[in-house]
Amino acid sequence: MKFLSLLLALPGTIAYLAWPGSVHLSPRPQIEASPKHQAIAHAKSTPRWKTCVVESGAVDDAPAILRAAKLCNYGGVVVFPKGKKYTIGTALDLTFLKHVDFDIQGFITFSDDVNYWNKNGFYLTFQNASTYWKFGGEDVNIYGGGTLDGNGQSWYDAYAKDIYILRPILLAIIGLKGGSVSNLKMRFSPQYYNMIMNSTDVIYSDIDIAGGSVSKNVAKNTDGWDTYRSDRITIQNSVVDNGDDCVSFKPNSTNILVQNLVCNGSHGISVGSLGQYNGTYDIVENVYVYNISMSNASDGARIKVWPGAPAAMSGDLQGGGGSGHVKNITYDLFYNNNNDYAIELTQCYGQNNRTLCDMYPSNLTISDIHFNNFWGTTSKKYDPKVGTLICSSPTVSADAHNPLEGSGLMIRQVCGDIHAENITITAPSGKTPYYACANVDTKLLDIPCRAG
Repeated sequence: MKFLSLLLALPGTIAYLAWPGSVHLSPRPQIEASPKHQAIAHAKSTPRWKTCVVESGAVDDAPAILRAAKLCNYGGVVVFPKGKKYTIGTALDLTFLKHVDFDIQGFITFSDDVNYWNKNGFYLTFQNASTYWKFGGEDVNIYGGGTLDGNGQSWYDAYAKDIYILRPILLAIIGLKGGSVSNLKMRFSPQYYNMIMNSTDVIYSDIDIAGGSVSKNVAKNTDGWDTYRSDRITIQNSVVDNGDDCVSFKPNSTNILVQNLVCNGSHGISVGSLGQYNGTYDIVENVYVYNISMSNASDGARIKVWPGAPAAMSGDLQGGGGSGHVKNITYDLFYNNNNDYAIELTQCYGQNNRTLCDMYPSNLTISDIHFNNFWGTTSKKYDPKVGTLICSSPTVSADAHNPLEGSGLMIRQVCGDIHAENITITAPSGKTPYYACANVDTKLLDIPCRAG
């Protein structure tokens, strides 16, 4: 079946339905998790039968992108041709999508109008984050070999002046059931590069992430991926050069597989932070992290949980008192190169006072944790200490709200079943390496522990 080229509105509008075969299309990805697999395989996409082209040239290409998405919804491919440059200058809600692909071969950037985006970006209700655009719906694939550029320098400079500014996420997947993001370059995000929220059955593969500040104002909170309230997510075969977590599993992330990543300059692959918001119940469960190369990072593998009472890391990052659990987490085959710690586990995140942390132990339990097959050499920062595993004190007052005036003591296991096997991390000085450990069963740890 053939289609006449169809302009969508008045002359000058730059989205149209194209003749089949008249536009170059990237091969549709059929991505599978490999070598490790999800317990339930990711769903296959249905065939696509129509093509919509977004031509560039407007001051703001967002309206044309929205028109093309609506026209090619239910069985189409929205194409951004190779060599074309696009600018998105207004917030773009694409959470209505069903059975549609976005073939991004060209270059998409976002305007640097900080004032507009701070007022009109989509606020995500978690850790002071927003986004330029959001994708959601059912059976959506984004691919094509092109580039998404967040134009982050203006935001790095603005954040240095105002830590409460709402910095956008480069690509937010929100409320998506089934789909993929693959073969894209992501550059200069103002905050996280990827946020996946309230979604299930999504796979990321072959993503190239890089970017940083060219001024004295550092690019902060530029996580590669954050998962939040999402299930059955795979992230694989990608390269990340950033300044915060390579991948972070935020509250209610379940059945997550991360494999074959090369990370540089990050804060590690992290569970958490969790327990930040009082009155909420956070879960991270069934996570497998496999075959990771981590260089020049603060941490390799990291689990971070807030204590049971409020603490503050900074004006825009504070919390504590939330409850929940971290369970069945495995880090396996993990190379460390010049990381400050190879392993960090803490239930005192945000609280530097260990006495207060023990008085108000975390309300989140941590159990069934496995660190397997780690090797490499840490940085000089803590030499010869190469890691730390600090759990809350298991002894708390019977009056959890006022431990100093409690009528007695009770024992509550908040951290246990922590394992470390085949760990051969060395210190750069050549001294005997050790780990700071507190309130953990050292019999399950094949590492040299000292009191933390």
